[in-house]
Amino acid sequence: MVKLIEKSGDRTSDDQLFLKSLTALLEPSQQHMLVRISTLANTASLLASYLDRINWVGFYVRSNIDGEDLLLLGPFWGNPACTRIPVGKGVCGRCCIAKETQLVEDVTKFSGHITCDTASKSELVVPIFVADEVVGVLDIDSPHTSRFSKEDARFIEEVARIIALHW
Repeated sequence: MVKLIEKSGDRTSDDQLFLKSLTALLEPSQQHMLVRISTLANTASLLASYLDRINWVGFYVRSNIDGEDLLLLGPFWGNPACTRIPVGKGVCGRCCIAKETQLVEDVTKFSGHITCDTASKSELVVPIFVADEVVGVLDIDSPHTSRFSKEDARFIEEVARIIALHW
């Protein structure tokens, strides 16, 4: 069982402890889809307990359905969310196309933002890469504008990198 992180106030140490806890939580091999779902669910829960001032954290997994390139809702923590996002649409879809982290300080100023929860004011979306292809995204929303920093982005990129190692 993974113990929830008690923050010391030292961001670097706390983040390193979180990453160690995440690594301990992951199954050695995630080749089976059900193991991957369990791991993503536990990761979303662990992030929700670790991050402050957020109202949603979860995963969208890339899939091709009937020739349409989509992001499908995966495990998450928070209110119900959009279940299908076309790649290229919204913050998550743009993250897939750009193949880079999207840090949005104010979602009302993001052209094409998809509103799943009207309480969300800022968003951080990080791609998950396997063999240089985006297989999904890690999406985090906050009810506060300008909630996420570049330091937050680097930390969540490391979380995504660890997840990708076990994809």
